Amino acid sequence: MENKFYNMTPREIVLELDKYIIGQEGAKKSVAVALRNRYRRSLVDETMRDEITPKNILMMGPTGVGKTEIARRLAKLMDAPFVKVEASKFTEVGYVGRDVDSMVRDLVEASIRITKQKRLEEKYGVAEDIAEEKILDAIAPGRKKQGGGAQTLKGPFDFIMGNQQNTQQQQPEEPDNRTDSEVELTREQVRKQLKEGLLDEQYIEVEVAEQPKNNQLDVGEGGMGIAIGNIFDAINPGGRKKKKKLRVREARKILREQEAANLIDMDQVTAEALENAEQNGIIFIDEIDKIASGSGFRSGADVSREGVQRDILPIVEGSVVNTKYGPVKTDHVLFIGAGAFHTAKPTDLIPELQGRFPIRVELENLTEDAFVSILTIPENALIKQHKALLETEEGVSLNFSEEAVREIARISFLANEQAENIGARRLHTVMEKLLEDVAFDLPDNGEKEISVDANFVKNKFIDVIQADDMSRYIL
Repeated sequence: MENKFYNMTPREIVLELDKYIIGQEGAKKSVAVALRNRYRRSLVDETMRDEITPKNILMMGPTGVGKTEIARRLAKLMDAPFVKVEASKFTEVGYVGRDVDSMVRDLVEASIRITKQKRLEEKYGVAEDIAEEKILDAIAPGRKKQGGGAQTLKGPFDFIMGNQQNTQQQQPEEPDNRTDSEVELTREQVRKQLKEGLLDEQYIEVEVAEQPKNNQLDVGEGGMGIAIGNIFDAINPGGRKKKKKLRVREARKILREQEAANLIDMDQVTAEALENAEQNGIIFIDEIDKIASGSGFRSGADVSREGVQRDILPIVEGSVVNTKYGPVKTDHVLFIGAGAFHTAKPTDLIPELQGRFPIRVELENLTEDAFVSILTIPENALIKQHKALLETEEGVSLNFSEEAVREIARISFLANEQAENIGARRLHTVMEKLLEDVAFDLPDNGEKEISVDANFVKNKFIDVIQADDMSRYIL
């Protein structure tokens, strides 16, 4: 499947990541090379292609330095299936590695969603026209045909419902005296108004597909399930429908999705999605250090952690996992492991698993200058977020001086040094506390120009700073 992201050079991938992530050049470079190698592999001769396996990456660094953010941004940037799992979840009571292949089933689900959405978007043009005709029929129906032939029974229960409908339709309908030209003229006028958006707020009654209830019995390890609703859908292939009163604007979206879904071939979507998951899938295993155990005598929790490692190993090495859409091979799935590795070391993982993560990248601690950059440079920078949020109040303008930004960075850095180091997440804590009173008072105080300078920041955190300074002299 063609993917514009894979056609980007490693430098271009890093530039995209630079828009959101400050520093960590080593990690960004490794990820960019790994993704570009996916594209290069697709161009290699078929006899060699199967022999080239992805080089999995292990990211090491304290919390809040960008490991998860790199993975999250990759998920947004690319169309390839991506899933993030917490390795520590498999050590919970009752799990103990029993269901680690659920990460592959989640990857397939993500691939189905991506592939289906692509196919839907291809059909939106045709579906839009069909939806418009249905809306037109609801607002300005054509002439009703006189009389009617015998009704066709579509399902085994139709003959029961048919008797009830016949009793309701005993009353004679009023004849439609309009000429064909009058009907067509009316419909053309309504069609024009529809295209111009003049009828978007008008309510109409349309027939929409009823959402199936998720009565699925999951049989765990195989990922196979029995959806009870599907039994009735098989009896009635057209699906259950109900009449709903909606605005034209909402009806257009619902009908477009509905008609586009009717136009796509789900068997083809499933086949493409499985191949996409196998060839382009990425699984991000976070907190992988939590399943590492020391090299000494193992008992209790250590045995459990090693058991999880041994269950993850065949998936990372390459195996076949059964899903409800069919078997999936994990030989060419890219795995990115990440962990703080405070108490454990990468060498505490079992040797077989270590060998499956040949590329190791260490992420650096964030400095005060890095905090300043995080606050101002990225497209989703915290300063920009808070400005956009508070400036939704009419006429309000929020401005930060350079000294204020530097002071926020300094306080965040000191807080990480003196207390628990939570990386860039400390900035969220500091910013929320800083603007708490401002956000509470708006718009009641009528203030329009809000300027945040260094003194504003110092006064807000003076008690916290003094408390920290005092604690140094208390034994």
